[in-house]
Amino acid sequence: MSKHINLIKLSVGTESVEGLDAWQKMRSTATDGLSRHVTRMWPKREPEITRGGSIYWVIKGVIQARQQILRFDEVIGDDGIRRCAIVMKPGLIRTQHALKRPFQGWRYLKPEDAPADLPEGRIHEEPMPAELSAALAEIGVR
Repeated sequence: MSKHINLIKLSVGTESVEGLDAWQKMRSTATDGLSRHVTRMWPKREPEITRGGSIYWVIKGVIQARQQILRFDEVIGDDGIRRCAIVMKPGLIRTQHALKRPFQGWRYLKPEDAPADLPEGRIHEEPMPAELSAALAEIGVR
């Protein structure tokens, strides 16, 4: 089986998974229907990412969803600067929640460190007792 690596990215200004989905759908109608995120840096580990990697979206400090990455396209802006468009399969796959501190740009995320997908059709995790959730958050586990 091919080894792959994922990306993790903050979805700045997004309030929910539904908000990210709506924003992507609005922007994808202007192109070929695929979701894209344009960034300044081109991943050095492109071959590993395109072997099955996903982009994990951090919304309001929590990893909540992912999308499979299909490819990377070169985009030249009006300013003449070369940028990288991360081209993703449409549709978000919800994941178990995992706290993530703010960071700039994107980072690599090993498959073993990525949160698991939620079962198909489920949009939220099962509720956890408040005391347990608070204790896990305090030690950085959730």
